[in-house]
Amino acid sequence: MMERAAINGVRWLVAAITALMLGTPALAEDVAVAAAQSPGGVVAVALYIDGDGRVSYTVSRRGTAILDKSRLGFLFTDQAKIERDQMFVAATMRDEDGSWEQPWGEWRTIRNHFRELRARFQDKGAPGRRYDVVFRLYDDGVGFRYEFPEQAALKTANIADELTEFAFAQDGTAWWKPAFLWNREEYLYNKTPLAAVGTADTPVTIRLADGTHVALHEAALVDYSGMAVARTDGNTLRATLTPGAGRPKVVRSGAWHTPWRTLIIADDAAGLYMSHLMLNLNEPNKLGDVRWVKPGKFVGVWWNMIKGDWTWARGPRHGATTANVKRYIDFAAANGIGQVLVEGWNIGWDGQWFGNGNDMNFAQPTEDFDAKALAAYARSKGVALIGHHETGGAASHYEAQFDAAFKFAADHGERVVKTGYVTDAGQIERVEPDGTRLREWHEGQWMANHHVRVLEAAARYHVAIDSHEPIKGTGLQRTYPNWVAREGSRGMEYNAWGGKNPPEHEANLVFTRMLEGPMDFTPGVLSLTGQNDSAIQSTIAKQLALYVVLYSPVVMAADTPENYARYPGPFRFIRDVVTDWADTRVLNGAVGDYVTIARQDRHSADWYLGAVTDEEARTLSVKLDFLTPGVTYTAQIYRDAPDADYRTDKRHAIIIESRKVTAVDTLSLALAPGGGQAIRFVAPGKRK
Repeated sequence: MMERAAINGVRWLVAAITALMLGTPALAEDVAVAAAQSPGGVVAVALYIDGDGRVSYTVSRRGTAILDKSRLGFLFTDQAKIERDQMFVAATMRDEDGSWEQPWGEWRTIRNHFRELRARFQDKGAPGRRYDVVFRLYDDGVGFRYEFPEQAALKTANIADELTEFAFAQDGTAWWKPAFLWNREEYLYNKTPLAAVGTADTPVTIRLADGTHVALHEAALVDYSGMAVARTDGNTLRATLTPGAGRPKVVRSGAWHTPWRTLIIADDAAGLYMSHLMLNLNEPNKLGDVRWVKPGKFVGVWWNMIKGDWTWARGPRHGATTANVKRYIDFAAANGIGQVLVEGWNIGWDGQWFGNGNDMNFAQPTEDFDAKALAAYARSKGVALIGHHETGGAASHYEAQFDAAFKFAADHGERVVKTGYVTDAGQIERVEPDGTRLREWHEGQWMANHHVRVLEAAARYHVAIDSHEPIKGTGLQRTYPNWVAREGSRGMEYNAWGGKNPPEHEANLVFTRMLEGPMDFTPGVLSLTGQNDSAIQSTIAKQLALYVVLYSPVVMAADTPENYARYPGPFRFIRDVVTDWADTRVLNGAVGDYVTIARQDRHSADWYLGAVTDEEARTLSVKLDFLTPGVTYTAQIYRDAPDADYRTDKRHAIIIESRKVTAVDTLSLALAPGGGQAIRFVAPGKRK
């Protein structure tokens, strides 16, 4: 019934726009030409054309405006813009409702239920370019993109920028980080009025004046430049594309489409995280059977380098030696941790590698790293190595080694490779076939394509990728399930240095960066010290909670074996916690303040809970109704002691206890300043 009514509405609107084209004076202002609602009638979209032929759209939720009229269009470097003098041609709608299963993830099964509105526009006169604006409406948000068919009037699109607007209908508070600065995505989040947003990378998370929460981002970034947004006036943000090495920001030929521009819309912060819109707007798995992608934990020859105790380069303090790696393999095997990351194992780290990785060789170990012997030793212990490919920003140099590099990884039992794109100026080196050297931004069109080429090359050898200094996440792990994680947005390594992450950082990440997808945050530094024994702004209980709160299917126990030996009680949770989930529930949360998340193990009946706070002490009440009714669980609780405080020498104060609980119980979680709590709910019949 709803679809029939919507189609009838479109027919009426077609008649209205026809009258406008014939010059009917009464229709000289904005005219609605198409409209649709989400399957449950929650979210609605309408498209308009004004008297000058400008196309705009609106978004509302439960009858309340989210976006006022927001313009659409393009600027090109070599032809007239698409903005004025557009005409509406036709509109169609379709519904889809189905489910699909993730090979790994935070939820086993994802429902994909949407209504699609497709509206065709074209230039009124020459050159007569045609395009569709396609909206997919979900009850928790909307995605839309431009689709251009192959056409003589636009054989090649040299795009200078988009004119896509997001004109928010209310004031609000925004959490955002700056775009186009040298340090890629590694910036803390600003909290400002919506009207004070600068040029911001997405996602941008907004709490509107009426309490509605919105996350503005993009999905399925393929063969296109990443989208940032810049405020124009009032509460209006306009898309601004990442520059490329050439004059156009994007070059596309034939039939093409943009990524989806996305708005997740929810009553509260928790609702943003629970949305599956980002994943659903990506194409299904292109890799086929990916049972070779194995979630799990790892330790690594890493934190000592981050702190400056060891070096990546060869010399007296070289970390990636055969002896050191054997010790980490022994530690992993003894504690049921399946993998060991090794950085600095290959030729190329000596000298000025930072931002100049042309000496890196990803199939040639250093002379003090016996790759063949270590692979065999790891295999004998039931452990696998994780490789590391630091490009130093020399992406073309890396591409030239794809087959050699990933064959080496596969031959040495590496199921995962961590890539890196450290640069000294925020740009990547690209080398043309004629030897011309160009510089690309991390999120430009060329780099978006580069990351897909990495995934495809790695998949040929059954290797998964954990990207550091990455392009932002847009849900492509659905299409390429070997893209298991990425860094971005200041992970644990920043806690080793000056300018440490503040206590609010992780509660910001959950409702901003984590909306992109899995993050390799590298938690679990139980020593709570960085360089020169400087204090990390966290309690030890919070370090445990991060294993549940910040999701990644491959997650590091980042501290050293020596430090874990000092804290055997808390380390037990790191040993026990899993990394692959059947279900996820966000129990409460406020952006930048606190969050509690519960997750169910995909391979058992156990649940895990993590709660973190900012610099404020909090007591959170959580119902355990996510547990199976009628079943008594053993709750293994790791909580801040009453005197715990990230600002004092009581950062390590923790209480570890057990109690019996059921689904009808409610727990009171007392979180210290900078603190957290982690709980494992053990189902009966399991060894504890």
